Amino acid sequence: MNIISNASRQVILDTETTGMNQGSGAIYLGHRIIEIGCVEVVNRRLTGRYYHQYINPGQAIDPEAIAVHGITDERVAREPRFHQIAQEFINFIDGAEIVAHNANFDVNFMDHEFSLLQPRGPKTADICQILDTLEIAKFLHPGQKNNLDALCKRYGVDTSRREYHGALLDAEILADVYLIMTGGQTKFNLSNEEAGQEAGGIQRFDPQSLNLKVIGASADELTMHEQRLDLVAKSGKCLWRG
Repeated sequence: MNIISNASRQVILDTETTGMNQGSGAIYLGHRIIEIGCVEVVNRRLTGRYYHQYINPGQAIDPEAIAVHGITDERVAREPRFHQIAQEFINFIDGAEIVAHNANFDVNFMDHEFSLLQPRGPKTADICQILDTLEIAKFLHPGQKNNLDALCKRYGVDTSRREYHGALLDAEILADVYLIMTGGQTKFNLSNEEAGQEAGGIQRFDPQSLNLKVIGASADELTMHEQRLDLVAKSGKCLWRG
């Protein structure tokens, strides 16, 4: 399995729903999306762009679901309905590669919501590539727990702000896990309390902001370096001397 995606633009995505039944069965029971959270990654680096929206599902949220994500009927009562935010959401994900953990769950719900639009919306796979980080985790860590909590512990990802599951925070955490799991590149700051943060509580790693101590070479080390270059020069032009 090739775990490194060739997509230049990725949208790390998570959703919360009115019910927590696994797989497409939740849709057949009439459950709906109540929160969408996305963060954008371009060439394996966070851009600071994100999409976050609570949604009024027009129906009661299961108590079991509220115990997981903490989103109550009252919280979403005055939020827009899905059809009111659908085009904005589609515009954000269109042409990107969706990265989600247990992606079938999120994509099935998205497809269901798109199918209810008038006129009928697209299927997610028709406008996006889809990458499931659960499948990557199973490939890298066969026989182990590979839910998001287990991966956070395995890769040392900070979840101290995660009292409840929330779509945007889980998308931020998944972005961290995904990039570390597939080779790193980016450092994340999930704290909203520091000045100068980028949108969504995310900061890109800036080496210039660090106060690094520069240690110069000693006289003996410089002499040894020149002696080594002398040896290189005997075999031809020494590039380090111009």
